[in-house]
Amino acid sequence: MSFRKRNIGLTSPSPLSTSTAQPSPTSTPGVRPSPLDGRPTTSTGTPSLDDLLAGHAGLALGNSLLIEENGTTDFAAALLRYYAAEGVVQGHTVLVVGVGEGWGRELPGLMGTGGKGEKEEQGGGGGDGGEKMKIAWRYERLGEFGTGGRTAGSRGGSALVLDISPPTPNRGPISPVKGQTEPTTPAAFTHSFDLTKRLTVSPGSITYIPVSPPPSSNPFSTIIPSLTRSLNSTPPTTIHRLIIPTLLSPALYPPHSSTPTHLLPFLHSLCSLLRSHPARLSAMLTLPLSLHPRSTGLVRWIEHICDGVLELAPFPHRVEVEPPSGKAGKGEGENPQGIVKVHKLPVLTEKGGGGGGGDDLAFSLSRRRFMVRKFSLPPVEGDQEAQRGEAKVDIEF
Repeated sequence: MSFRKRNIGLTSPSPLSTSTAQPSPTSTPGVRPSPLDGRPTTSTGTPSLDDLLAGHAGLALGNSLLIEENGTTDFAAALLRYYAAEGVVQGHTVLVVGVGEGWGRELPGLMGTGGKGEKEEQGGGGGDGGEKMKIAWRYERLGEFGTGGRTAGSRGGSALVLDISPPTPNRGPISPVKGQTEPTTPAAFTHSFDLTKRLTVSPGSITYIPVSPPPSSNPFSTIIPSLTRSLNSTPPTTIHRLIIPTLLSPALYPPHSSTPTHLLPFLHSLCSLLRSHPARLSAMLTLPLSLHPRSTGLVRWIEHICDGVLELAPFPHRVEVEPPSGKAGKGEGENPQGIVKVHKLPVLTEKGGGGGGGDDLAFSLSRRRFMVRKFSLPPVEGDQEAQRGEAKVDIEF
């Protein structure tokens, strides 16, 4: 005999039990989820640098990146300006420490499509007419997601199928169906900038935080309060970018700024703010190693507190023949100008980190862009077989 009740209708579950769908991706401009673990990331303004940051395709929010540089060059300043220009274009709150408004007027402008040199550098300047090859309008913007050398379909190996159906007669504009909205083009995650142009910065787009004057005991006492006020006075979806150029430089900081009792508490407070706002704040700093070598204990502590540490080691100066004006082709800026040393990458997950694991990396800065790529030494000048790509086979018995 069965004690199971029969003829009982199935009741629909409560709304609370069905609400297991994942939340929609963030709609904040300039922010997208990481392909590794889904944490929000933002672009540094340099696509090749985004690809280097532990496979997150950008700088994970809530983290800091330290750029060290050897010698008397200032290649790291170009990375800071790209980072600031990307924030201004995306509408983020950009805060710069220690410099004046003149620094903001030197930000690179967006790369346009009107110049001949720009088309040649992008690989599309082949004909006299100067017109790019066009495909179907629905595929024109395909591949903008992750333009740092890896397109959207490069990992899956999917093929591009063009629609070759005959065009329909022109019947005028088609009105959308009631209750449906037209699809909107997603905002670009990163942009291409041109160092030969200047970005038009509206008043109030960049906040300049001065260093405390010499009578003050702590030169970093104004940075954390200013950053905290900006975070508390803006909406929760506002992204902040903190930029600290040439940390501990005597041109911007007093001599006692390198005292550990002043610098280390400031860096710890900045790290605490980054952890308290993991979806709103990121920071990028530069440090001249010619003034503060890595062998000192202070620099080691700075590297330990920062989440990511990269070092730029420029090659010795060499005079190169530049192409005539207006004839800058694809080879412009391909000659490496220094080595990129990866000391630490931010947010390494259990899946591992990508970029710079065991590869030698080099950087090059042209008139229009900063690029990080793999580096290998050229063949010896007298070795003609190696220059032609032929391998030597020498077998002795």
